[in-house]
Amino acid sequence: MHKVRQVSRLLASTRSLSTRASKVLSALDLPTDANQVIPGVYDGTWGGSGEALESRCPSTGEILAKVSTATPEELQAALAKSRDAYSQFRYMPAPRRGEIVRQIREALSEKRDELGALVSLEMGKIYTEGQGEVQEFVDICDYAVGLSRMMNGRVISSERPGHSILEVPNPLGVVGVLSAFNFPVAVYGWNLALAMAAGNATIWKPAPSTPLCSVAVTKIVAKVLEKNGIPGAVASLVCGGKAAGEAVVGSSDVDMVSFTGSEAVGKIVGKAVQDRFGKVLLELGGNNAVIVMPDADLSLALPSVLFSSVGTAGQRCTSTRRLYLHRSIADEFLERLQKAYKTVRMGDPLSQGTLLGPLHKEGAVAVYKQAIESIKSSGGEIIAGGSADTAGMLAPELHKGHFVQPTIAIPKSPSTTQDIWRTETFAPVLNVALFDELEEAIQWNNAVPQGLSSSLWTRDVRNIGKWLGPGGSDAGIVNVNVGTSGAEIGAAFGGNKSTGWGRESGGDSWKQYVRWSACTINFSNEIPLAQGVNFDTA
Repeated sequence: MHKVRQVSRLLASTRSLSTRASKVLSALDLPTDANQVIPGVYDGTWGGSGEALESRCPSTGEILAKVSTATPEELQAALAKSRDAYSQFRYMPAPRRGEIVRQIREALSEKRDELGALVSLEMGKIYTEGQGEVQEFVDICDYAVGLSRMMNGRVISSERPGHSILEVPNPLGVVGVLSAFNFPVAVYGWNLALAMAAGNATIWKPAPSTPLCSVAVTKIVAKVLEKNGIPGAVASLVCGGKAAGEAVVGSSDVDMVSFTGSEAVGKIVGKAVQDRFGKVLLELGGNNAVIVMPDADLSLALPSVLFSSVGTAGQRCTSTRRLYLHRSIADEFLERLQKAYKTVRMGDPLSQGTLLGPLHKEGAVAVYKQAIESIKSSGGEIIAGGSADTAGMLAPELHKGHFVQPTIAIPKSPSTTQDIWRTETFAPVLNVALFDELEEAIQWNNAVPQGLSSSLWTRDVRNIGKWLGPGGSDAGIVNVNVGTSGAEIGAAFGGNKSTGWGRESGGDSWKQYVRWSACTINFSNEIPLAQGVNFDTA
């Protein structure tokens, strides 16, 4: 018996990766020896001697790799190297920095499909969404390349003769990026591209459950930096858990912290950074609503609601959580939506035709079950899905995955004082309520703490005017005949209220990554004071 146990332990310690996983990792030059610890710290050189993180495939439960973390000493060293790298990088002309971003864009584009597959393997979203996430990184690099020649200040007229006033942007410093599991590539990309074009260094602390994505991306970025003779610590990586995040957030060497995650943790991060007078960019919870008017084109609204509520297994911050239907079209729309839900193929996110992958963690399945139970116990009705019993729908190799059925529910009351409506459930649960007037639906849309994304379906320009105006949606994203998910990089991305007020990606987001100075220049032979003040001692 003792020898049997020894053999069992030996087999466990020499486990091998599945062919499915090995193919994805090897395409990105990541080790496929499941017993090898992959370095998870980069500051110009790879290392990390802290306790290793386990990367698990949410579809199968398979351990994909072990990735080392930064010890407290290694993290402080990485912060110091990031600071030194910034001190050099800030002097590089902005168009030259844009050229570096362009090369990163090319390197990422060459590996788009391979990185997309890794996102599917480690995070769990379907392959086309994984590819799309990497494409977001590529797209924001394109944007940042052009921006590197257009990060303009302003010339302002002075009331004093012989004077001019300038508003001048300069590099900010070190930007700490704390990203979430649901977009393990794109969110870092939004920050890196703009921060680098602006002349900053970044230090990335990714979600502890998606370390492989961060290592793969950093390897690509590091090669570009090395080829151009730029310190690798311009784009540092520190894998780790809560302690590593706290160290980055609390460091005076980090001028700005960009945090993507829950409202609860975001509140802690915001207070900690403000306590040391740092800059903070928060992208927190979404609890997004779609309103469908009786004049809407239902053939367009239906697939949009389906994707926004089911895509990424409801794990986008912009996923649709609330659906408000005008009473006159509610029966027809719900009947068609229920039929559409039945066509959603659940399975391996790497397989062609799969539309619904797993939830990322086992804990998310418990949250899903709790939400379903809460709806039922309060008198609500489940009209589609509502169960985590999916074994009969999946291949045997997926039975250990974190799969749940996409769910449509009709809570007993539309009252937004109830937690069912006010709390974001990070899972594919869509709550439905009926309304009679647009003003009522807008009030419901605005009555929750969060304010990220919103969508109105109508063909009446008067409804659009109400929706976009001062009495309309109070969210940061206010769409018309477009779903709540799937934002492009050209416009600023972010939300209001407890979503955090942060803005990333396009628009004027770049202005957060610089420090601004107002500069008054006197080129005259006089020294007049503003506002006509006279301080003549003669």
